[in-house]
Amino acid sequence: MKIFRILFLFIAVQVSAQQGGMWIPSLLQGMNEDEMQSLGSKLSAQDIYDVNNSSLKDAIGHFNGGCTSEVISDKGLILTNHHCGFSQIQSHSSLENDYLKDGFWAKNFKEELPNNSLYIEFIVRIEDVTEQVLEGVTDAMSDREQQSIRGRNSTAIEKAAKKEDWQDTRIKAFYKGNQYFLFVTERYTDIRLVGAPPSSIGKFGSDTDNWVWPRHTGDFALFRIYADKNNRPAAYSEDNVPFTPKHYLPISLDGVSEDDFTLVFGFPGTTDEYLPAAAIAQTVEKINPRAIAIREAALKVIDAHMKADDQIRIQYASKQARIANAWKKWQGENLGIEKSGAIGIKKAQEAEFTKQLKAKGLESKYGNVLPELERLYNEIEEINVKRTSFMEVFLRTNELTPMIFGLAQLEGAAANSEEAFEKQRDANIARMKGVYKNYNAKVDREVFEAVMPLYTDEVDASIYDKTAFTNLESALKVLEGNSSEVVEKLNKDAAYQYIKPFIIAFYTEVEPRFQALNPQINNLEQQYMTALMEVLPEQRYFPDANGTLRVTYGKVKGYEPRDAVYYEPLTYLDGVMEKYIPGDYEFDVPEKLQELYANKDYGQYTDATGKVPVCFLGTNHTTGGNSGSPAIDAYGNLVGLNFDRVWEGTMSDIYYDPEICRNIMVDARYILFIIDKYAGAQHLIDEMSLVRPKSGNTQTKKTKKTKKTKVKK
Repeated sequence: MKIFRILFLFIAVQVSAQQGGMWIPSLLQGMNEDEMQSLGSKLSAQDIYDVNNSSLKDAIGHFNGGCTSEVISDKGLILTNHHCGFSQIQSHSSLENDYLKDGFWAKNFKEELPNNSLYIEFIVRIEDVTEQVLEGVTDAMSDREQQSIRGRNSTAIEKAAKKEDWQDTRIKAFYKGNQYFLFVTERYTDIRLVGAPPSSIGKFGSDTDNWVWPRHTGDFALFRIYADKNNRPAAYSEDNVPFTPKHYLPISLDGVSEDDFTLVFGFPGTTDEYLPAAAIAQTVEKINPRAIAIREAALKVIDAHMKADDQIRIQYASKQARIANAWKKWQGENLGIEKSGAIGIKKAQEAEFTKQLKAKGLESKYGNVLPELERLYNEIEEINVKRTSFMEVFLRTNELTPMIFGLAQLEGAAANSEEAFEKQRDANIARMKGVYKNYNAKVDREVFEAVMPLYTDEVDASIYDKTAFTNLESALKVLEGNSSEVVEKLNKDAAYQYIKPFIIAFYTEVEPRFQALNPQINNLEQQYMTALMEVLPEQRYFPDANGTLRVTYGKVKGYEPRDAVYYEPLTYLDGVMEKYIPGDYEFDVPEKLQELYANKDYGQYTDATGKVPVCFLGTNHTTGGNSGSPAIDAYGNLVGLNFDRVWEGTMSDIYYDPEICRNIMVDARYILFIIDKYAGAQHLIDEMSLVRPKSGNTQTKKTKKTKKTKVKK
């Protein structure tokens, strides 16, 4: 029995080790390719990333710098999440044309809606430039000297890189600054809204279902890239034409079953997988609770007003979603860390690291790293909590205080030069115009009254009665004149007088202490990363997410969140109707969708049970930024659209556990069902390549064209 248990543990470790990690697509050959194929993939590393031939990476676009999107037709049709395109849908909405409530579907190219400041960026190629970036850097140098040389080297490499005139370059650090990659990119800025379901589909379940399973949300939206006549990036013009991609993703009608291979391809934002136990403890015990409390206070006010007033619902839809998303995520992160015992596991790993330091004679080189990190985290804790509180109260939950924050920067610019003042004033005016479009002074005041006591006892809400900054017209008058005139008017404004001292205190007391300690922590964490890979080389290391293109792979899998509870990996349209609450802002169901369900009018979008799948779970390691990422099957076809994680699994940003961590994806068949049967947008279906790879069919009768992905035989 003992031998069996040891053997089982070995096998379990090997299998679980094959899942988790956000891998650089240009480095998949070898271990990653073998792992993917052991999980069922039929793709080669070259199918996924190839510089000389079209590959999957050519269909993956960074959506406005914060989400992921993918090309799904040869006419530049783009699929991403409803919540990723939410602000664009909102910007086109009004009481007369409420696209948030009713949805939007362009019937032809001319009806597609342009969007200011929206872009999609593709990766042309990735190059390892570590040696060039670190050339001339020595251990004897100070942190500042090392950073200066890295920066100078990076600038020179970017300028010398071979690229087309319309392309761009950037260098990003990996493994805490131990490795560097150059990215050559193409950015398209003429992006038009094509289609979006109503929020009762795209946000079904809203806050209640956010970050939880089972899920029944049709979180998708459609856009289109337009280019000039040479297929190159161009500013919006009526003369632009639909973009022709190097590759687009066929869509599988076969869908997924439990244990099927899934690959999620996208631009994950930020993770910290190699934090020491002291850092994780500080996050879940001190930082998260403070941020949760502040956002909860703001949400109580906003939610009440949105339920009572349709105009406010439209104005605050995007703000509420942004505030609520992190608020609930942090709660789940704390639950997952506790359930998994992550802090204890990290401490055990650190004990093994320390043991191996002694065994390998490396104590003199790395022995001070962990003790010093723990000391610094203890020292920074109080100021970190204060800094988090300031950010949440003054910059993230209401509109007046961040506006004043920006005006304080305007006063600072005035002290430098008239030119700097003019530039900053233009930036402030542009921001104000965006803010006031969706501003309600009554709501903002109540949010202010709710959150400010969580930062200070000196709360004065009467400033809302006296300030010029509760409407655009009076605010712009304050900004008229030369720099001295504007500064004088600013300092006479009641809100500016009240908030300015808090800003000054932040920059003279809080931020300097944080900035004195945080670089020391970053430097030690870089050393710790180096030490880990040297002292424990047999471990499996993947780089933290940093907003660059990554591959994560796993399987369709249910999970057990607690004793005697097991969650199946797929949900169905039946579940939508089971949750249906007439008139409820979270669980209402459009009449047309009810009719389709009642008549079993599902078209070709069912699975073997005859039901319409809605969402499914996977073991793919995802984070913010992976929203809108395609879920790709073993053959390179799109089977789903990533949009969320399970509540306990949000801890994967700092600790990935394959038993708990699950990503949530919209099933591609539900997306097609809504586009076809609900919206009647057959012209969009006709653009796509619908395939049935499990039955050997690579093209359906409805599809005009298909671009096959090369498959390793």
